[in-house]
This record gives sequence, structure tokens and C-alpha cells, in this order.
Amino acid sequence: MVTFQMMQFTAVVFMIALTMKLLLLHGRHTANTVATCSRWLMASGTLTLSLHFALQLATGLRQMGVTQAVMLNLAMFMPAAFFFSWSILLLQRRGKLSRMDWLVGPVGWLITMTILGIAAYIDGQPLFSDTPELRQAELAGATIFIMTQCYYTARETTSLLTMRHALENYYDNDTHHMLVWMQLSIIWLMLMALIVPLVIFGSGSWLLLVSFIIYFAIFYLVDSFCSYLNSSAPARMLAAEVNAEEVEQEVDDETNDASSGVEGRTLSDDTMQAIDEAVASWTARGGHRQAGLLLPLAATDIGVPKYRLTCWLHQRGLKYTDWISALRVEEAKRIIKAHPDWQNEAVAEYCGFTERTMLRTFKKLTGMTPAQYASLV
Repeated sequence: MVTFQMMQFTAVVFMIALTMKLLLLHGRHTANTVATCSRWLMASGTLTLSLHFALQLATGLRQMGVTQAVMLNLAMFMPAAFFFSWSILLLQRRGKLSRMDWLVGPVGWLITMTILGIAAYIDGQPLFSDTPELRQAELAGATIFIMTQCYYTARETTSLLTMRHALENYYDNDTHHMLVWMQLSIIWLMLMALIVPLVIFGSGSWLLLVSFIIYFAIFYLVDSFCSYLNSSAPARMLAAEVNAEEVEQEVDDETNDASSGVEGRTLSDDTMQAIDEAVASWTARGGHRQAGLLLPLAATDIGVPKYRLTCWLHQRGLKYTDWISALRVEEAKRIIKAHPDWQNEAVAEYCGFTERTMLRTFKKLTGMTPAQYASLV
């Protein structure tokens, strides 16, 4: 039978292993200052948890009773959680965290520790006594813990949406997979904040299952984080974000230029019509079929500034990735009709897709595979 001591020992070894994985991580992108700081913050979180489980194992507080263990749990779980949150936010915001981002976690922890200290003092009992005052203080601390994680979840979600927007308005193919790990990690961290109070106040064998879920969440977070840093994704993400910043700056410059005729961020009807004609001419000569067609390249080929192409897309209710994909799918449909003997690979290459991307995008936009479409024409 699995005991709490066995579970705690396993957790110590597990967290130390994850810490070593982070500290020994080497790759082409880990020399980046932001990535390095983010990696150290992530390692601080796993190291804090390894220390937490080691103290639990050494002191036997869990065996003494639930209340006796709660103070240590809150004291260690809270810092670990905001270390993880800082790590993700630092990556998302390229090292530019606000003062509030840095303060919310530590201030929440200090308030919690102060409340626990006051409760232990006024009840007049030994520190680890089970008293109503201490129990209420621990409930307040758990509530503060959840509130701090709600703040970080909101910040991470907002930043994630901004990153996705940058990708969708830069690359000519779906790059959603690059950030799936980040989305799931944000969800896991919030779920952990909700689950941890159940763990620290609960008792019984069901805690083994809940603990396993938490261990899996932390493993997924660390492993995915390491894989992300060692891939080309950070560099690709940076290129998209720099493009988004340049577009914003160009829009601001154009808006501030009284002679431009642009009011706010809205293009005039004449400008929209001129871009419509330029785009029609560009697609007629097959410009959209170029593989690896980033938005700046497309704008240059069309003959308009990239900020105007971005504004044009926005006013049309389009995202660059979706727009290019739709054009290429229409081209693929035309080729399938004109050349029914062509294989998917040839159709994809002609239209600027990879075969895998074409199959996925074609099915998404038409509701059928290229073969199914060919059987109908």
C-alpha cells in the first residue's frame, strides 16, 4: 500500500529531477537573457516544491494532522506557484513584467503568513495546535492563494491572446500548435491553485490521486517549457511580435501625420478600394502561391506598406493567416478541377502549402478532403 511517506519521498526525487533538467538545459535559444531568467524562475519553483516535500517527510506534519501540515503547505506552495507564473509571463512579455506582476504573489504570501502568525499568537496555544483561529486563518490564506493565481491567469491569458494575434497576422500558415503547451500550462496552473487547497485541507487515500494529477501538471509544464526553448518557436514568435510592434508604430506615425488623410486607425474608402485592386492584381498573377509568404513579403509584393495591408485585413474582418489559407484553398479547388490526375503533394506544392497543411486546411474550410471534393466535380 502506498503511504504518505512514500508519496513524499517520490515527490522529492521527482522535483529534484525536474530542477536538474531545467538547470542543465542547453540549446540554441537558452543563451537568450529572457529565456535564461525564465528558466531559473521555473527551476526555483520546482526547487521550492522539492524542499516542501522534504520538510513534510522530515517533520511528519501530515501524520500529525491536517491543520499542522497546512501552514507549511501554504508557506511553500504559494511561492512555487508564483515562480511558475513569473516564468511564463516573462516569456510571454519578453522580460517586461510590470511592478504589479512582481508584487502580487509575494504580497499575497506575506499577507497569508501574517494572518497565520497572528492567529497562532492570539489563540494562546502551541504553534501546531489545531484551533478554530488557526483553521480560519488557513482558510483565508487558501483564498488569497486562489486570488493571486486568478490574477496571474488573467495576465497570462491576455498575453497569450496577444501572442496568437501576432502569429496570425504574420505567418502564412497555422502556427497555433506553437502555443498549445502554454495554453495548457496556464490552465494547469489555475487548476492547481483550485486543487491545492483541497489537498492541504483534505485527508484520506484519494489524496494520492489528486497528488498524482499535480505531479503530472508540473511535469507537463517543465517538459513542455524545455521543449519550447529548444525549438525554433521562440525565434519565430519574436519575429511575429517585432512585426506587430512595427505595424503599430507605423500606424501611429501615419495617424499623427496630418497630411496622410487617415483618421484614427481606419483607412478611407478610396484607400480600401486601391488596396482591393492591388490585391486582385496580385492574386491574379499567383502571388499568394509563394511558400513561406510572411505578411511583410506579401505587402511588398502587393505594393502597399505592411501597416496598410494589416489595417485593410482588419477592416475586412480577416486575419492574415486565414486570408492566405482561404486564397490557397480556392486555388487548390481550381487545380483539382483542372487537373484531376494531380496528386495531393503536387497540388499542395503548387498552391504554397505543405501536403499536411493543405489536407488540414482544406478540410477545415470546405468540410471535406481534397479527394472527396474531387469526386464531386
